[in-house]
Amino acid sequence: MNGERQHVERAKGRARRARLTPAPGTDPTPEAPVRPRDPVADDEDAGRAASAHPDDERLRREKPPHWG
Repeated sequence: MNGERQHVERAKGRARRARLTPAPGTDPTPEAPVRPRDPVADDEDAGRAASAHPDDERLRREKPPHWG
């Protein structure tokens, strides 16, 4: 076993909070990057969704009374 490990770091101030440092050899931000939306694909999806049911367009336009 090597000496590399995660460490606990105390938060600043008097709060009883701490955080772990990233483990050696890991990515501390594993979330996938957010890709920009493609306007052409959005238009194609909107066209298919509009033809799904005759009342869909009316339901999208209407707002519930509590939305004011």
